[in-house]
Amino acid sequence: MQRLKTRAQFEAVMAAGTAARTAHFALHRKPAGTDAPALGVVIPKRWAKRAVTRNTIKRQIHAVSEASQLPAADYVVRLRSAFDRTQFASATSLVLKRAVRSELQQLFSQVAGPAA
Repeated sequence: MQRLKTRAQFEAVMAAGTAARTAHFALHRKPAGTDAPALGVVIPKRWAKRAVTRNTIKRQIHAVSEASQLPAADYVVRLRSAFDRTQFASATSLVLKRAVRSELQQLFSQVAGPAA
């Protein structure tokens, strides 16, 4: 899977609208001219204060997107609300990773499901 790199690419995908949502994430999708999907990730400091948390979430997003069978398009996964720090005390806890992974699988299945 390719990665979106420029601000213009991110803005074009985000302007196309939201394709799927979960409690913490939004997935934006824009049809692409290529036959390979491309992914961009937006994790604002507003919702994940610590860099360790942001990096953990980014790693989970890339791992789940590689495993899922997404149709060819450009995608941006955006964190839209914070994970409760009282429930997930450690930024790299297994509990947080599992919660993020299960929510991302749900998010990507909403997009991959109808196209299959």
